[in-house]
This record gives sequence, C-alpha cells and structure tokens, in this order.
Amino acid sequence: MSSAGLNYSYNSRSMAKLILVIAGVFCLTGLHAQDNTPKYSNEFLNLGVDARAFGMGMSMTSHVQDVSAGYWNPAGLNHLQSDYQLELMHSAYFGGVANYDFGTFAARLNEESVLGVSVLRFAVDDIADTRLLFDANGGINYDNIQFFSAADYAVLFSYARNLSVLGGVSIGGNMKIIRRVVGDFADSWGFGLDFGVQKELSGWKFGFMGKDIFGTFNSWSMNEAELADIFTQTGNELYTRSVEITLPRVIIGASREFTFGEKFGLLTSLDLIATTDGKRNTLVKTDLVSLDPVFGLEFGYKHLAFLRGGIGQFQQIKDFDGSTSWSFQPNVGVGFKIQEVSIDYAFTDIADQSAGLYSHVFSVKVDFNVED
Repeated sequence: MSSAGLNYSYNSRSMAKLILVIAGVFCLTGLHAQDNTPKYSNEFLNLGVDARAFGMGMSMTSHVQDVSAGYWNPAGLNHLQSDYQLELMHSAYFGGVANYDFGTFAARLNEESVLGVSVLRFAVDDIADTRLLFDANGGINYDNIQFFSAADYAVLFSYARNLSVLGGVSIGGNMKIIRRVVGDFADSWGFGLDFGVQKELSGWKFGFMGKDIFGTFNSWSMNEAELADIFTQTGNELYTRSVEITLPRVIIGASREFTFGEKFGLLTSLDLIATTDGKRNTLVKTDLVSLDPVFGLEFGYKHLAFLRGGIGQFQQIKDFDGSTSWSFQPNVGVGFKIQEVSIDYAFTDIADQSAGLYSHVFSVKVDFNVED
C-alpha cells in the first residue's frame, strides 16, 4: 500500500475516534440544559463482569457466590469458599478500539462477614487529536498530532454479612467512586451506593440488587481553554461545570440447581432488570419503568468443567421499510477449575443476532487459603 493510502487509513481511523469523543463532550455539556435526567448515565457500569456471567447471559443476582459478587450482588460474597479470592478479566470491544478491564479481590473477615474491592476501567486509548494537524502556513505537520484517552474508572468497596433473621439472610452493600476522564477536555468525579440481598428457600435461590439506590451523582468539569474555540465555531454554548445523575436500577433474580447422578449438574437462572431513567428499547417499556429479562444455563461436570449459555437484551428494531422485528443477544461460554484456579471464557452475541458487535471475554479466578 502507498504512503498516501496509509495516511488516509490512519487519518480516517483517528478522525473517527476524535469525532466520537468530541460528540461525547457535547452530550455531557448538553446535560446541563436538560430538565429530565438522561438515560444511560454511567452505562459502562452495566456492561457486566466475569466471563462466567457473560456466558450465562449475565443472570447472576440470585446465585453468584464468588469474588465477582462485589459487582453483581455484594450479598453473594458471604458464600465465598476460600479465605481470599482474586479475579482478573479482559475484553475488547468494537474491533479492539475499546478495552474493558476488571480486577477484584475479596477477603473473609470471619464466619459472618466478607470485605471486597473491585476496580473497572473502560477506555478508548491512543485517540489522535488532529486539531493542530495543519500549521500556520496551511501545511500538514504530523508532529503536531497528540494522543489521549477517553477512560471511565470505578472503584467499588464491598461489605457483606450473614444475618440470622428469617432463617438466614445474606446482605451486602457497595460504596462506589467513579472517575471519568476525556483527555484534557473534561473530567468528572462521582459517588454512589448499591445494596443487595440473597436468600435460599426450598432449594431455590432468590436475589435482589439495588444499584444507585439514592442516585449517583457525577460532577463534570470542562476545560474551557481546550474547548472554547470549537464551541465558538459551532455556535454552541460551553458550560464549564455540570452534574449528571444516574437513577436507580433494580434487579431481582431466581435460580435453581438440578443434579443428575453424582457427576452432572444444571444451574438455571433468571433475572429481571428494571430501570427507572425513562422508556428504553426493552421487552417491556413504559415512561415510568423499563423491564429487561435475562436467562442463563450452566451445565457442569463434577464441578470441574462447565458449558454455559444465556440470552438477553431483547430489542425491537425498525427496518428501512418501516417494519419492525425483535433482536436478542445469545451468549455461550466454557469454564474449567483446576485446583485453586478457575479459567472462564465467553463469546457474546453468537450468530450476530443483536445490534452489538462480537466480543470475547476472558477471566481468571484464584483462591487463597491460610493454613491453620
């Protein structure tokens, strides 16, 4: 390929990234003028974590019992089988343009309580800032290109405890700190709380998770020196400060495990996600609340090897001819447990059934026990 072709490909990809980020900054500043709380605030916190969960369609609220419970339902940390557990996860989105990473650690304090901390990062890195590509003489100077990242961070501090009421109930909560950075253009700090419950009854497991139970507030600050020229050229008003509010989300779930002989087991799980930030494109939608069901299966062999499947994200798609059709996202996954190490993999959106792109998710869990 010629150097001109390489430059064109490079510039097109870089410009696409820059347009996406600047559009995001415009949307953030637009929040200041909106009377209603916007949908999809802090949506990166709803992408999910853990390859096992992705393989099961992300239906985890009622039965999660490992270190990833700090994200799905902190009450599940009470069922941790080891003294300490560590998990790391990586996934790439949009053909590798965006990277999603997750790490979490949990420690059992005593027989009744567990403490955990989780860190998430979703980012588009190496975005080319081409605003100064042309020098004062109108010539192209590639040395003027600078690179930046648009990154979302979250830290969750989790605490879980077993209660003796009602025959035994597990409760847990998260305190989360959110940091979002768009290069030198804009940044924000946010704070929120989650609360979860798990209960087992007659062989069934039930779960409740309330995210952002009092609303999560992100305080945004815009860099006027970096953005003033662009906003002036486009005729938009620049607000240097604004507040973004994330409204509560409620998830209720139920699950049950069936055994076949001494070697095989089947876990079935169903979650119902209720959002309160306005009408969304979900299976059931109203102006007050939108409901989105997710369903998952996990077939296990001697608790050592697992085959998983899940389905969710039901959406109604309008075609160019005016007709409508339903789409959904099917996921599959596998897992293996080798002594204290669990390795999981998930492939999302098989057969390209939904509007989202394919994604491969990998995660590793490691158990640590303190010898008496």
